[in-house]
Amino acid sequence: MKKIQNWLLLGLPYLFFMCNISAQTYTFTRQDFAQPPIQYWPRPLYFWNNTSVRPEVLTDQMQKMRDLCGYGGFGVVPFGKNFSPEYLSEDYLKLYGTMLEKAKELGMTISLYDEFGFPSGSVGAFDEGDGNPRFQKKYSGYTIQRLDKDEYEVDGPVIYQKEVPVGKLMGVVAMNMGDKKRMDLSSDVSNGMLKWSVPSGKWKIMFFSCVPDGNPLSDYLNPEAVRNFTKMVHDVYYNRFKNYFGNVIYGTFFDEPSMFRAQFRMWTPMFNEKFIAKHGFSPVTLYPALWYDIGPETSSARNYMFGFRAELYSEGFHKVVNDWSLAHGITATGHTAPEEAIIPANGPGDLMRCFKYLEIPGIDKIGGHRYAERFYKIVSSSAYNWDKKLVMSETYGAMPNYSEPGDLSWNDIWAIANDQYTKGINMLIPHAVWYDNTKVTYKPELSYRNPLYADSLKAFTTYLARLNVILQAGGRHVADVAVLYPIHSLLGDHYFYTETGPANVDGWVDPANNFYNEAVSEIDYVNVGGWLQNGAGIDFTYIHPEVLDEKCKVEKGKLELKNNINHESFKALFLPSCYMISLSNIKKVIDFYKSGGMVVFTTRLPHKSCEAGMDSAVIRMVRSIFPLMEENAWERIENGQGGKAWFLPAPDALGVSEVLYGSELEFDVIYPLNPDIQYIHKVLEGRNVFFFANTGHSEIQTEATLRGRIPLEEWNPHTGTIRETDIKFNENTNSGLVSTVIQIDLKPYNSVFFIEKE
Repeated sequence: MKKIQNWLLLGLPYLFFMCNISAQTYTFTRQDFAQPPIQYWPRPLYFWNNTSVRPEVLTDQMQKMRDLCGYGGFGVVPFGKNFSPEYLSEDYLKLYGTMLEKAKELGMTISLYDEFGFPSGSVGAFDEGDGNPRFQKKYSGYTIQRLDKDEYEVDGPVIYQKEVPVGKLMGVVAMNMGDKKRMDLSSDVSNGMLKWSVPSGKWKIMFFSCVPDGNPLSDYLNPEAVRNFTKMVHDVYYNRFKNYFGNVIYGTFFDEPSMFRAQFRMWTPMFNEKFIAKHGFSPVTLYPALWYDIGPETSSARNYMFGFRAELYSEGFHKVVNDWSLAHGITATGHTAPEEAIIPANGPGDLMRCFKYLEIPGIDKIGGHRYAERFYKIVSSSAYNWDKKLVMSETYGAMPNYSEPGDLSWNDIWAIANDQYTKGINMLIPHAVWYDNTKVTYKPELSYRNPLYADSLKAFTTYLARLNVILQAGGRHVADVAVLYPIHSLLGDHYFYTETGPANVDGWVDPANNFYNEAVSEIDYVNVGGWLQNGAGIDFTYIHPEVLDEKCKVEKGKLELKNNINHESFKALFLPSCYMISLSNIKKVIDFYKSGGMVVFTTRLPHKSCEAGMDSAVIRMVRSIFPLMEENAWERIENGQGGKAWFLPAPDALGVSEVLYGSELEFDVIYPLNPDIQYIHKVLEGRNVFFFANTGHSEIQTEATLRGRIPLEEWNPHTGTIRETDIKFNENTNSGLVSTVIQIDLKPYNSVFFIEKE
């Protein structure tokens, strides 16, 4: 009997992963919560760091990672110039095969990390690898490209001739320095020479060329280039280890692809052709807007150009890697960089849409100076928008200080985990375990060998496993408030510059940086999210403009997100500093308000359209709510259907709270305001699940009121125990609605589930 039980224990993870993990639905059970099966245990990054990896040491470490740490697998990161055996060599693949066999024996599962070092896409070219640009050597024509501009000022009338710069010519544009009239001169180029009869006036003649940048990474904007990358890496693993795919190897992991390279001007030679295929017109006369004010069309032009580049990035890299993974029976995750840039134009392009085609959207919380926690909700909301089940975070590396990484305290480790799981992350990947713990590059070293963590590590990983049992079960997120992700305004504000600014920043910013401070002074979408959660104690979902158009419907005073699984119903919609908006988006906002919904505009009212020449239409629709525009600031505007609207020109946490709690809306969860309390509400297989966490150092004793009559049990993820909980039901004498009142008692850094009885 014991042998049969052991076989089942080892076999169940493989049966589980034979199907796509991110698409599975399953019932969480009391038994799994008390003693989580190994597929729920966290799987760290495991650095094979700067040394020769020996099979006998590797297998011994794997055994102890499972037995002493509570890790259910890992993702191998080959790392450093002195790593051996050579990456993707026969000896390397033999070692990898030994690791897979041991994982199979132990019931562990492996994430296929796709690079030697990082970032993904060069096959080892950087210092974190061995410096060998393998991809560039094999596919020299498929590396990162850059957009260059050569410009000349000319006084007309005159016949002007100029040799075209090297690279693929994307266009030649003349712009009048007075009225900013632009002319496409591309047809005046012949045999590499521009010849143009310049009219009267002062003109700026600009040549736009796409040239190889010299960076050894694959061209992220070109699907063919990324498919070449998967041929060099992913196909090697599959051809050698196909029998392990879908069982031992459960997914791929990519690390830090980004447009934060090529002097922030990453481009691709097929940009114009693909733009025309989508939009039906040439982008050539829009190119000057990437650097200059071109008049009333500036914001619209920038939104077209940077928006389309963001689409190429998400479809060129994320979609290609995801499609490869699904085609080979596994799933895909990873994260882009830098997530914490307030304007995402030069990094992920569009931090929500870049995960549209990825099964498991991800983020990293690496380096204490990088405030990724402010962006957790954007990534988890991306998953909610496009109906994804899992959200990954690579967490804890190079902390608390990136320049001098030390060892995190246990309090910090618990607080970060609780914060992530209440904000929608449900797949925490610890960073990291190091093969050679004497050569740790980025602390902390989270293994049985570190005396700071060894005694308590398994208790922590078991805690994470219990969170995973519940929160990886799928279901839908519940929130009453939606926040429009203002990507059109963010891209409309952006242009190419070289200073440290809101799109060209990775981490800490000097508080005295006036250029940065001025640029972000009217961007408030991240602050609005913080004010909602920490100031008002109300959860929310960011909604992407594309999703607002395609998946949201106005029904009986609510904005309904019509997903198959994650369907959400919103009573209120915030539009944070959305000075620019599409006509379809603002029309839906107006329809929501007219049907009885609540809309709150902050900092800037919409007055520009994404569509060129349609600004007046946007202003006209906004005036249908605010006849006096900005002069209606702070007024409560109402209509006969119960619709309510506010414009908050200088919002803060107090103002947001006053508007929400003064609206007469009954919210899903209400508790005395305390920024250390975080929560998430999901509905799993028809059962309400509430997860409350204390992220602070003080004990919390408070009541919380939940909408509806809900019989609940208290599930403790620290102990795995389940008990009856004291609850009371209150009825609102005015509305007749019933609410459930629970008592929350949480020690510092502790958490609890309240789960509806079966």
